[in-house]
This record gives sequence, C-alpha cells and structure tokens, in this order.
Amino acid sequence: MSRREFPALGFGVGLRRPHYSEIIDTHPRMDWFEVTTENFMVEGGRPLEVLERVRERYPIVMHGVSLSIGSTDPLNRDYLRALDAMARRFEPAWISDHLCWTGVSDRNLHDLLPLPYTEEAAFHAAGRIREVQDILGRRILIENISSYMAFACSTLTEWEFLSAVAEEADCGILLDINNIFVNAFNHGLDAERYIDSVPIERVHQFHLAGHQDHGRYLLDTHDHPLRAEVWRLYERAVRRFGAVSTLIEWDDHIPEFRELQTIADEARSRCDSAVRGAAQGAIDTHR
Repeated sequence: MSRREFPALGFGVGLRRPHYSEIIDTHPRMDWFEVTTENFMVEGGRPLEVLERVRERYPIVMHGVSLSIGSTDPLNRDYLRALDAMARRFEPAWISDHLCWTGVSDRNLHDLLPLPYTEEAAFHAAGRIREVQDILGRRILIENISSYMAFACSTLTEWEFLSAVAEEADCGILLDINNIFVNAFNHGLDAERYIDSVPIERVHQFHLAGHQDHGRYLLDTHDHPLRAEVWRLYERAVRRFGAVSTLIEWDDHIPEFRELQTIADEARSRCDSAVRGAAQGAIDTHR
C-alpha cells in the first residue's frame, strides 16, 4: 500500500462538542482532527456548520462506528450512500471504522462487539470491506477493538486475525495502542508480540487513549490519562511502523482543549525520540 494514500498528518485529537467554539473562534494549534462520522451525518444545523469551519483550516479524518463489518446482515446501503456523500463534501484524508459487528437482524446493539478469530470470519469481514471500498472508491482503515470475552472456536490470535483481514481486503489498519494493552490484560495476550506481528505496510494511524482499571479487568473508556505502559507500547509501535499519524482519544469527562494539546505534544516528543532511536539502532546494526 502506498503511503501517499494515507499521508502522515502529525498529531491530532477528536473533534468534541465542548471544544467547538474554541476551535472555530481561535484556531488553536493542532495538526488535524478526527470526527465521529455519525455525529455529522445530518441534513443541516450546527454540527455541519462547525465541521465546515474546521475543515477550512485543518485536515480531518472520518471515523465511524456503524459499518458493522462483521455482521451477517446485508451492508446498510443507505448508510453507505450517506457516508460517500459526506466524504465527497468534506474530503477527509481517509475513512475508518472498526473490525467488529454492532448488531444483527436489523437490531443495533450500540456497541462494538468482537468476532471469532477464525479464517471463515476473516474472509467474511474482508469480503465486506472490499465491497465497502468499491462503493466508496477508496481504501479504508479498520481498527482493532477492545474486548471482554473470547470465543472458544477461535483458531487465530487477535493479531493474526487483524492481519489476515487487512491483507485479504487490501485495506489499511488503524492500530489502537490502548486497545492492545486492554486486551493483553483482559485475555493474557503478549502486547509486544502483537505490535511486532502486524504488517508494517498496513498501519497508517494510531489511537492513544486512557481506560479504567477495575482490578480483574480493564475497561476502554477514553476518559482517563494514558498509562505509562501504553506510552511505552506506543514508542515500540513507532520504532516498528514509523511516524504514523497519531490521534489522542478522549470521549468522556473531556478536559480543557489545552490539556489535549499537551498530550498531543507529548506524543510528538515521544514519537520523535523513538524515530531517532530506531534510526540510530539501524546505523549501529550496519556498522
């Protein structure tokens, strides 16, 4: 896959309602914004006005929660037409969604639900992704989700499943570093092996977020600061995949915008340091 399809945007945050006025009035320092697609998939009103103003000054990425790519229901053609129209209007750098299912028999469960990690499920999801990409006329990114249960019938590791879907569909990967850490804790996975096993050429965006620690399990809530372990995994990911576009997710108990800027700046600093370290390591290896 060509990096030109998914240009390096730098360091961004999610576009959230508490920050609308500050962003459109003061044009704060930020490389780009990720928008939750469904929040702006409306016929008119303030959300679209805000997005138009933001898009005048910043690159955006459209991140959806409704493709339900793993479901056995037919793809929602009305949703895809609206998604295509929105993309044509706002020209996002790319479109992403989750490797999951969100409902069945026309019932939306309003959650991102895991799939069994089998070859059959991988081919099923990949075929639907290819169909979506044909409709949109572009490749998309799929994101690894957090999960709290596992299927006894799974025959692949999570990273093998994610990689197989991306390769079969010829799509990109949005690698959520926090979700890797959460799932490693919840399911006893090797987070470092996960990062080391995903194909380099497929990864074009990172998500960084916080979570809640409930002792016996971690809950992906996007409402806490990043843990040190997640930062270390991010640095490992940068050393493997390079300076990939990085997004700070914060969806509840949302802090002041300047706090998000500070976190984005920390991600930039850690990324730069990891890139330098990887370059120096490569030089030392070839001496």
